[in-house]
Amino acid sequence: MRTTVHPIEVESYAILRTRLDTSDLPPLTRAVVERVVHTSADTGWAGDLVCDEAALRAGREALLAGAPLVTDVRMVAVGVTSRAATVALDLAHAAGESTTRSAAGIRAAVTRYPDGAVWAIGNAPTALVELVRCAEAGLVSTPLVVGLPVGFVGSVAAKAALRASGLPAVSNRSERGGAAAAAAAVNALLYAGDPAGELA
Repeated sequence: MRTTVHPIEVESYAILRTRLDTSDLPPLTRAVVERVVHTSADTGWAGDLVCDEAALRAGREALLAGAPLVTDVRMVAVGVTSRAATVALDLAHAAGESTTRSAAGIRAAVTRYPDGAVWAIGNAPTALVELVRCAEAGLVSTPLVVGLPVGFVGSVAAKAALRASGLPAVSNRSERGGAAAAAAAVNALLYAGDPAGELA
């Protein structure tokens, strides 16, 4: 939890709340929606995100208890400002013809963190597809997957597969996504209740 928040952020949230009414959302869902909207200055995220309050609560509790955080790429990791993360892509060996380096990195990370890590995917749809595949094969279990990869190729299908898998998750329905959004969702859980007032 942060102890201070810059006045610009406080003002930004105040403006956000004049443009978007999130008061009817459960507390952690509200925190995630507002922080992703705040990060992107795009209120369209509010109708696009798919949140599960119980999954968000489990993910927050795991993070606060010290569970590992695994991200697909470094851009997501550096966006999470209060926690170190393992970057799956850094673990990838050369990918074969049938996969990408992002998927290979997830496969390597699963062998290192088969149980209990929180996963944040904000770049490659193939990384999310591989994580879902590993879960369906019984190779990994997790309290939460932040599944917000971006792109015109494969991202919508990957996020739909995540939701269909039954894994505890936050995702979105459209092609939008990205490292900033994934990091924002994780930060929302870590900062919930801070003076910016996400839970007010």
